[in-house]
Amino acid sequence: MTTSVGTLLRAWRERRGISQLELAGRAASSSRHISFIETGRSRPSEEMVLRLADHLDVPVRERNALLLAAGYAPRYAHTGMDDPAMGTLREGIERLLAGYEPYPALVVDATYDVVAANRGIAMLLDGLPEHLLTPPLNAMRITLHPEGLAPRIRNLTAWRGHLLAQMERQIALARSEPLRALYEEVSAYPVAERADDGAPEGPAAYLALPLVIEHDGHVLSFVSSIATFNTPMDVTVAELAIETMLPADPATVKYLRSLGD
Repeated sequence: MTTSVGTLLRAWRERRGISQLELAGRAASSSRHISFIETGRSRPSEEMVLRLADHLDVPVRERNALLLAAGYAPRYAHTGMDDPAMGTLREGIERLLAGYEPYPALVVDATYDVVAANRGIAMLLDGLPEHLLTPPLNAMRITLHPEGLAPRIRNLTAWRGHLLAQMERQIALARSEPLRALYEEVSAYPVAERADDGAPEGPAAYLALPLVIEHDGHVLSFVSSIATFNTPMDVTVAELAIETMLPADPATVKYLRSLGD
């Protein structure tokens, strides 16, 4: 059974906690018209579907679903990263990641599969078992798996809580069964207690939660930053996220730079 566009729009509106009156004001419409759309008494135009989706912050992938439910063709392409049309984007991403070295940086998709990564990330993954490094690599799985980076993370309790909360927010904002399945998998991983697992110290700890991780006898500290593409017109591009790891203390800067000497 096909879900109507009105039912889908109402679900998104309720998910965002917005009343019909408030949505009508944002979309330059009327609450009566919004009500008619949601109950199926009125068929929205293609422009109205996209306008409501924009004000409800509906993900690009789901905007296509709304258009189809309303009887219109999808507006946004879903181009694979290996498509020739993505060549310029791939090259730009590779230059960006290489330019960030020796600091770690990577690009992930909507379910945290790694699309690209630089040598700083490869350094952190050194020594992990082959089954975790078999493509497609998954950033959440690699980080939280008991055979992955988890045993090396000094502040695992706090960092694990941060990552799971991040996934919970994404699940609340988008209908993604693959993401929910990944969340259920990684949140169920056993967590070994460690004596030094506690709150990080130092100036960076007062600015943002750092990732404190061991590597080859050194303790490294990073603050993570995530960027997305502005006003994407393709589902694949809309779901890409660039994560860069900024050194959070002088010792980490010195160590990483020494690797390139």
